[in-house]
Amino acid sequence: MNYLNEDLALARDSYYLEGTTRDPVHAPLQGEQDCDVAIVGGGLAGLSAAIELAERGFRVTVLEARELGSGASGRNGGQAIHGLACDQREIERQLGETRAREVWKMSIEALDILRERIARFDIDAQWRDGFLGVAVNGRKARELLSHADHLERHYDYPMRRIARADLPAWIASARYVAAVHDPRSGHLHPLRYTLGVGRAAASLGVTLHEHSQVTAVEPGRRPVLVTAGGRLKARKVLLAGNVYLQGLAPALAPRIMPVGTYIAATAPLPPDQLRALIPCGAAVCDNNFVLDYFRPSQDGRLIFGGRASYSTLTPSGLADSMRKRIATVFPQLAQVQITHAWGGFVDVTMNRAPDFGRLPAARGQPDNIYYLQGFSGHGLALTGLSGRLVAEAMAGDAQRFDTFAALRHRAFPGGRWLRTPALVAGMAYYRLKDLL
Repeated sequence: MNYLNEDLALARDSYYLEGTTRDPVHAPLQGEQDCDVAIVGGGLAGLSAAIELAERGFRVTVLEARELGSGASGRNGGQAIHGLACDQREIERQLGETRAREVWKMSIEALDILRERIARFDIDAQWRDGFLGVAVNGRKARELLSHADHLERHYDYPMRRIARADLPAWIASARYVAAVHDPRSGHLHPLRYTLGVGRAAASLGVTLHEHSQVTAVEPGRRPVLVTAGGRLKARKVLLAGNVYLQGLAPALAPRIMPVGTYIAATAPLPPDQLRALIPCGAAVCDNNFVLDYFRPSQDGRLIFGGRASYSTLTPSGLADSMRKRIATVFPQLAQVQITHAWGGFVDVTMNRAPDFGRLPAARGQPDNIYYLQGFSGHGLALTGLSGRLVAEAMAGDAQRFDTFAALRHRAFPGGRWLRTPALVAGMAYYRLKDLL
């Protein structure tokens, strides 16, 4: 798929590569190998599942097509936020209030897992507490506050409401008219965190193979994963490659779309200036459909995401366009130097709810191929939870996994050839709606 070539080109400019030391490359899969659970994808979902499975006594092997964390896990905006990418009311509509509360509780558990892993495995992830949700106009402010009220009333999850007059103490931007603050969410360096999770998995006995792209999955009682250099037989398989599966699971592909997301890093700012821009030091995100999100980095930069491509084509003049977008939020940074501008693809579902489940099995065969996808740009914490849930299911307790698997997902309209143009047209509508 052409967008994977775009993804490779964008990866080279990631700010997160600067100052991050990778371990020596894990050797590609060679020859005939065997394990209990074979995992496709060395991002946070696959590595998190590997940790949970290893701790339950499974022999686990992870196959990564490139290098650990080379996809969205290691290149995202670094924001770990409560809840799911979809509105919680979508979960209520589908599952009812009781199971929706279970899903919410699990989404908060995801934040706990992230913190626990950082502490337990001594990961230098540069974690910082705090998330600030902001609104750009009166209608968006009402939506933001209504959402906060709903979470407090139905899920006992309070957030601090910040009136317009008090906003300068939290963020130095006239663009926003209201905000809510969540001290439990936060932000980190995603590549360092992902590589730390990979080291943790290896320390627990997980076998890791990089540069081992899976070209075929042979289902059966003992499924086989095929790569250019070898074959891996397993009792169970987890597909955790998301938009990078490249046709390995045709039944899953229509339910997710690759959406290009783009981020810029400024040159290091004077410490007083950066503190003045975001005095609270939190990660910030607005509630537009096509949103802006940003945070301060540990080395004094502003990490700013705010563009998306639904056509899989990278926007031209990326660094300059990102500087202009930053200036709409912080006019005082209109001339700031952009040192890095990069991006990559995330897997988005129609309703933005995560898509977990098992592939349908042939008659008389076990349903032993699981999948995790559809994090929809909200996976930094949720991937840790998903790994725990799928490990529970493989170990014999599928109750929590099946709660997520009960969520219904529709295919994107337009079929193979027209769904991308249809999505581009739909997103143009939502951009116009945000502007108006």
